[in-house]
Amino acid sequence: MTATNRRRRGTALEDAILDAACAELIEHGYADLTLESVAKRSGTSRPVLARRWPTRAKLATAAMARHFKLNPFSVPDLGSVCDELRKLLRYMSDRWRPDLIQLAFDMSRDLADAGSNFTDLRAKLTDGELMRSILKRGVDRGEIDPARLTPRNIALPTDLARNEILMTRRPLSDEVIREIVEDVFLPLVRGDCHHPRRRRQ
Repeated sequence: MTATNRRRRGTALEDAILDAACAELIEHGYADLTLESVAKRSGTSRPVLARRWPTRAKLATAAMARHFKLNPFSVPDLGSVCDELRKLLRYMSDRWRPDLIQLAFDMSRDLADAGSNFTDLRAKLTDGELMRSILKRGVDRGEIDPARLTPRNIALPTDLARNEILMTRRPLSDEVIREIVEDVFLPLVRGDCHHPRRRRQ
């Protein structure tokens, strides 16, 4: 074991490994990710990695989760669930670049081999708290009928956004964001006495 490894233990060593894995993913993609390349980049050994993350899918998931944790975003109370959801999807589009969306799909075979799927992966990357906070404010303002907030409806805006980024390999346009929020999502979750349709900006 090198002097560097003797100094780095626990969280410090894990953070260095995950930072190296994230850099490898960004530079080379998931297909070329190996435990050996990450070990070399982080200045440690493959057995050290394998004890913590026995597969590259587990390592990639942990690296992406750390990256998102270190780069959080928030949506303040803007007085309108429509405006807040549009800002959320804009942040999401900026974070989930087309190459990162593709990276997740490149993991599909390894996820299947491990008995996992994209839903499990999403749960490890985000807890959905920001969306729940936005929708709660919308309910409190009377903009949204809480009885219509089914799990499927709650997931719909971000699911549609991810699909659009994957299919077009481009960031979301303002018009696509408007369509997802105003034409698709809000009509599903507003009550009978919903607010008038917002004028296009």
